[in-house]
Amino acid sequence: MKETDIKKTVRENYARIATQGSSCCGATSSCCGNSTGLAENISKSVGYTDAEIASAPEGANLGLGCGNPVALASLKEGETVLDLGSGAGFDCFLAADRVGKRGKVIGVDMTPEMIEKARRNAAAGGYENVEFRMGEIENLPAADSSVDVIISNCVINLAPDKKKVFREAFRVLKPGGRLMVSDIVLTQELPDFIRSSVAAYVGCISGALLKPDYLEAVAAAGFRDIDVIDETVFPIDALANDPTAVAIAKTLDLTPEKISDLASTVLSIKVSGVKPG
Repeated sequence: MKETDIKKTVRENYARIATQGSSCCGATSSCCGNSTGLAENISKSVGYTDAEIASAPEGANLGLGCGNPVALASLKEGETVLDLGSGAGFDCFLAADRVGKRGKVIGVDMTPEMIEKARRNAAAGGYENVEFRMGEIENLPAADSSVDVIISNCVINLAPDKKKVFREAFRVLKPGGRLMVSDIVLTQELPDFIRSSVAAYVGCISGALLKPDYLEAVAAAGFRDIDVIDETVFPIDALANDPTAVAIAKTLDLTPEKISDLASTVLSIKVSGVKPG
């Protein structure tokens, strides 16, 4: 797959999510329309509390995540946080509550419709310490050594050049700055017919790296004290009941056995790292 084709398809898909409300990555997700209740259930299943879900502006939570990086990032008042692939702003708003008025949260997303939606949500919620910038996570619109913490939730797996994403994250972090991401990785190589599928890529499967390669990309960027805080096998029922996964399976002629084999190779992990001081 060409990088331009991948980005075009991902951008179009997430533009549709922004305007219609749907999820492609989270466990028990749906790309055929996502109700508020489904988004909340997905968020609870990956570590968000009822209070966190209720605190965000309506429409900010699209149920797109595979973890809760804000809860694990130990944010402090006054810090500056950058969210890679911020979507409608859910994690940004949770982070804003943690860093307070003296802090700042910057969300970066490459989809204009998502940026527009996030800005509307920020205005509706009165979040004056949050801003959203258009840009790709491989080329972050942020200055060198300008942020304290970088978070990301099930987005880096969608970037064709993940090594560059981590290099950019390292660049914009201050010395001593922290990385906290939730993402999808693999325990073994996917079959070629899956890896060559753009639909599977957008479904957060085809673009995922092997776990050792993912961690190596983090280390190669310069991060130290890298830690896998948590990992869980992507549940088979999430693939079996996800309309996106069902469509992929139908298109690629996957049998139930192949789907089961595929699911067993997919992990949701939470990774932290530190930029040396």
